[in-house]
Amino acid sequence: MSTPPPIAEPQPAALDADGPSAPHHPDPVKVRAAVRGGVLAYFVDQFDIYLPIVVLAPAAIYFQAANLSPATTALLSSLVFASTLIGRPLGAIIFGHFADTVGRKRTTLVAVSGFGVVTLAIACLPGHETIGTWSIGLLIALRFIDGIFLGGEYTTAIPLAMEWSPKHKRGLYASVITSTSPAAYVMIAAITLLVLQVVPSAGLHSAYMQWGWRIPFVIGALLAAVLFRYYLKQVHEPPAALTGEKHKLPFVRLLRRYPRALGQVFVLMTGTWLTTNVEAAVTPAQLASHLHLTSKQVTLTMLVINAAAALSYPLFGLLSQRIGRRRFYIGYGIAVLVIGTGCYSLLMISGGGLGTALGFAVPIGVFTVGTFGPIAAYLTERFPASIRSTGYGVGYSLALIAPAFYQFYLQRLGGIMPAHLAPAVLLVLAGALISLGGFLGPETKDVDMSDDRTIPKLS
Repeated sequence: MSTPPPIAEPQPAALDADGPSAPHHPDPVKVRAAVRGGVLAYFVDQFDIYLPIVVLAPAAIYFQAANLSPATTALLSSLVFASTLIGRPLGAIIFGHFADTVGRKRTTLVAVSGFGVVTLAIACLPGHETIGTWSIGLLIALRFIDGIFLGGEYTTAIPLAMEWSPKHKRGLYASVITSTSPAAYVMIAAITLLVLQVVPSAGLHSAYMQWGWRIPFVIGALLAAVLFRYYLKQVHEPPAALTGEKHKLPFVRLLRRYPRALGQVFVLMTGTWLTTNVEAAVTPAQLASHLHLTSKQVTLTMLVINAAAALSYPLFGLLSQRIGRRRFYIGYGIAVLVIGTGCYSLLMISGGGLGTALGFAVPIGVFTVGTFGPIAAYLTERFPASIRSTGYGVGYSLALIAPAFYQFYLQRLGGIMPAHLAPAVLLVLAGALISLGGFLGPETKDVDMSDDRTIPKLS
């Protein structure tokens, strides 16, 4: 009689720094739902972020006194944008805590509801002619609150999408998600162009000034409602193996146990946000004030810049999957320093019109904000499961604060050099920080989200 085969003993679950984990075999249906949710979430987030830059630029005097100096007007406009950015780190800490302790999906739903309501409230604001300086004050305050909810939304939705994604496709999926950022800018620019075509901006009492600018904000609120419904019906909470053991204070744990990882990400993201602010907020103003392009020409140029960036993101995501995230960021920082800065400077000294601006638009778009291509994958790979949302959100958002005051830096630089070339200095600094951040960090593309032992440590 033959001997029965030995009974295989069950293998113990892999132990990591934060608790047990198990092999992860993602359900393709749930993967697609989570990635689509991440794409929609990032698009809606970025649509909301860029609203004041594009939509309110032709309607600034609706919220401000007509007799303000150009410098004061520019400063107040930058504060509208900066207030949102400053609110995002606070939102990352608050909502990251609940995402890591309560659940990614439920926290996302709360954050989406919050910024949807705030965006709709902004669409209903009266102007300076009605309530005086309260108008710009309320706008800045609401954008700050909006930033808190937006910081919470991507802190929860993006790690959720990356945790569901298979390892060999994280770079691609991350880049598809983040490519919606410039795509959102393109959509806002297109909507604004259409609205300006139908209801031109021609003085305080023109149709665009009084109600035309409200249309994109209402669209933003409706997009938030669509996002809420999608997450409620389609997206699933990741398995427990992917979210790790719960800790009462994930933010404190992040600071105590992973300060070097957070510091390295901070360097990388500071450079990333500097390039973003120069590309998204400074460039439109320079196109108008220095190159004397019309509002429609500025909007068209920015549309081309961001369309080029959107198309480059998937290529950068695939490149990072092939050569590694670390090599990608070291190399891309150098590209920003040389190509991005060079093209921006040449455009500013060219004195050309729309044709010249459009000619430089593509390389500027590709070699200033391409850092975002694989960023969702990289930041989620940098932190263990139990604090992944907090680590991703804080790492992504904390570096927003210093770059948010770009207008102050430009004013100081403008005192020692031509104002139209001052943004190039910020691009040089940004490229150096991106390369340094990549150099200081480890390689992460082979991290297993369900096994914290594979998360590399800083040497």
